[in-house]
Amino acid sequence: MQVWDAIQSKRAIRQFRNEPLQAEHIERILHAGRRSQSSKNSQPWHFIAVQDKARLAQLAQTGAGMGHVAGAALCVVIVVPTENERTLWHFFDSGQSAAYMQLAATEIGIGSCLGTIYEPAAASALLGIPPGYQTRLVISFGYPADASAAAQPLKAGGRRRFDEVTHWETWA
Repeated sequence: MQVWDAIQSKRAIRQFRNEPLQAEHIERILHAGRRSQSSKNSQPWHFIAVQDKARLAQLAQTGAGMGHVAGAALCVVIVVPTENERTLWHFFDSGQSAAYMQLAATEIGIGSCLGTIYEPAAASALLGIPPGYQTRLVISFGYPADASAAAQPLKAGGRRRFDEVTHWETWA
């Protein structure tokens, strides 16, 4: 699969088969995140790979709309340093790593969905995140329950038009 094909075909998949991911697929996804670019090559992230079903169910309770985490074969929790002068960059860099992981997963037929942690203290306690670090972003992964869901075209209105989001030289 070419990168453009992965970008065009990527969909948020929230329903997964009850099947573990292959170890080599997990490593490929994590390596993709590790290899992503970051501001000043700071690489501020740490990844916690969660596969235990009970822990996934508890993690799903730390954010709204995160039921997909409970049903995932793998959830990658992205951890960055706590708030400091680089916090915005750390979250931007986390987004880069998340995108790389999701595109790598798409290439090998694994679905994914982003989730936002609303209770970071609970997530930190559950995952043993040490002081000086925080998490707000998770990605659930698994083989899609409905294989055709990933191949469906975008719904009408699913993305804003190119000319609505693109400005040349200035906003006007």
